[in-house]
Amino acid sequence: MTLVGLTGGIGCGKTTVLHVFEEIGVPCFIADTHAASYYNEPEFLKSVANLLGDEVFDPQGNVDKKRIASIVFNDKAKLQALNALVHPRVMNDFQTWASQQKAEYVILESAIIFEYGLQRHLDKVVAVYLEKEERLKRLEIRDGVGRDILEARMRNQMSAEEKMDLADYVILNYEGNPRHRQVAYIDRLLRR
Repeated sequence: MTLVGLTGGIGCGKTTVLHVFEEIGVPCFIADTHAASYYNEPEFLKSVANLLGDEVFDPQGNVDKKRIASIVFNDKAKLQALNALVHPRVMNDFQTWASQQKAEYVILESAIIFEYGLQRHLDKVVAVYLEKEERLKRLEIRDGVGRDILEARMRNQMSAEEKMDLADYVILNYEGNPRHRQVAYIDRLLRR
């Protein structure tokens, strides 16, 4: 079985592209979904509190993810430390999940494959590309936050152009560009 990563910068349309792979029957593992489930585990929460402090919890003791985001996206060292807690677990969960799949290839979707060296656990990587200005427009609508916040988040990721250079395949995710055709082409290559 081939292990494939799907990556791209925030707002590039990774989820939309991932859905196209799912439509053609490719098993897909979304790193953020699995990472979110860790916030329900007491031991993980203890690690987060040790790293970021108790202010990341609301008065009822629930995790305030917006507060976490405001801390880590303004402190690169804390972001790296949080990701060091999360990503080894995500890769372990992905590998366990992949071993249970019956497919020619499976996909791990993560925005930060290259940033954390996750590509060394994968056979191929697909990057989804969309230019920065278009990504910012989409994110302002989707997330309802200002450009300054979005640009701070983008600065914590490798540039979209660097990801394109490192990837084995690239999907150009512009409106009117035949996304399904690009996915079908890459699917044929991966099944060879």
